Amino acid sequence: MQIGVHLANLSWPGGPTRIAPTLAAIARSAEQVGCEHVSVMDHWFQMDQMFPVDNDMLEAYTMLGFLAAHTERVQLHVLVTGVTYRHPGLLAKIVATLDVLSGGRAGLGIGAAWYEREHAGLGVPFPSVGERLERLEETLEICLQMWSDDNGPYEGRYYHLAETLCVPQPPTRPRPPILIGGGGEKKLLRLVARYADASNLIATDFDQVAHKLEVLRRHCDDLGRNPDEIAKTILYVGDALAKRDSDQFLREMSRYATLGISTVIVMPLDDDPIAFVERLGTEVIPALSAL
Repeated sequence: MQIGVHLANLSWPGGPTRIAPTLAAIARSAEQVGCEHVSVMDHWFQMDQMFPVDNDMLEAYTMLGFLAAHTERVQLHVLVTGVTYRHPGLLAKIVATLDVLSGGRAGLGIGAAWYEREHAGLGVPFPSVGERLERLEETLEICLQMWSDDNGPYEGRYYHLAETLCVPQPPTRPRPPILIGGGGEKKLLRLVARYADASNLIATDFDQVAHKLEVLRRHCDDLGRNPDEIAKTILYVGDALAKRDSDQFLREMSRYATLGISTVIVMPLDDDPIAFVERLGTEVIPALSAL
């Protein structure tokens, strides 16, 4: 099992002037200790379910471009882009740009979006969940077309592109990997089965994750796809690492490994994220890699 670091909290000691050097230090440390990737949130407001809404928050792909300049190996992606946040043609171009500038280390993490408050706050339309899922499928189709040799038009229900030109193409072959976040059983996990290279589920409950993966397997069977082609990842939301109980964390991960989970994503949420990442290198990663 591999590990990734997800940056959900940017309100560190020192205020906004310390965000850039802290981001760079976290990413370099994650790379040095052996983390697989570094991801950031795609939000305009801090999530009011976790922190005060007016805590620091930066634009996601600008952050990833900055991190690309400070790292050499780790994959970089958003966990996850809301489908409502950017026009899909622009999104495909942004991810292609990140892939070029990072030397082939960009991924597309995407989902159906959920944070209505920030949409209302900045005046961005927030359609029904059904429409967002339909837009998500069209966005995936547009990205796949733009990252191919097909520069022709795209005609969907919601999006109409006269030319799907994307030059230069992403250097990652055959294209940047696609991760879809979320566990909606009827539609979203079916999109995972059809389009994704990886699935991400929030690990609130072991049995729930096991159930979602079984639903994903059934969708793969229906579509004639081998479920082993899809990497299974989880976002860890337990408190073992915050309590510095690495043994408990590893016990939990040994159970998830039996489900075929290949990557666990963890969040440094305290005031010393660099020390958090360094502990991963000494207390977690060597044992985790054996699972």
